[in-house]
Amino acid sequence: MSVIVTDTGFAADDWTGDREGAHALDLPSDTDPAALEIGPGVEMIRVDFPSFSDGRGFTLARLLRRRGYTGRLRARGHVIADQYAMARRCGFDEVEISDELAQRQPEDQWLFRADWKAHDYQARLRG
Repeated sequence: MSVIVTDTGFAADDWTGDREGAHALDLPSDTDPAALEIGPGVEMIRVDFPSFSDGRGFTLARLLRRRGYTGRLRARGHVIADQYAMARRCGFDEVEISDELAQRQPEDQWLFRADWKAHDYQARLRG
């Protein structure tokens, strides 16, 4: 099982993908950004994070948003609470973590970083 993390805390996965033509696309972290094309009907993209030290998924999220993808964007795998604000700033809507990680890093650790807009250094520099 897994836990979905949003700005409001932990939740169960509510993605059903049961509407006609709607589907999710799974991208590995080593997806070539130059070859990245999203077809019609993709309502959710899940980007895999094989390790918390592998930041390529953040780059993929930023590129997807810059190229106009407006659907649901989910980071999945080894993302830790300390990376939640970065994930949100890059364009992810949510993070999917394992039950084991949710036990090691409880909801309060994720909620502590949920105010991700208030703590980025660029906002502080702009004053």
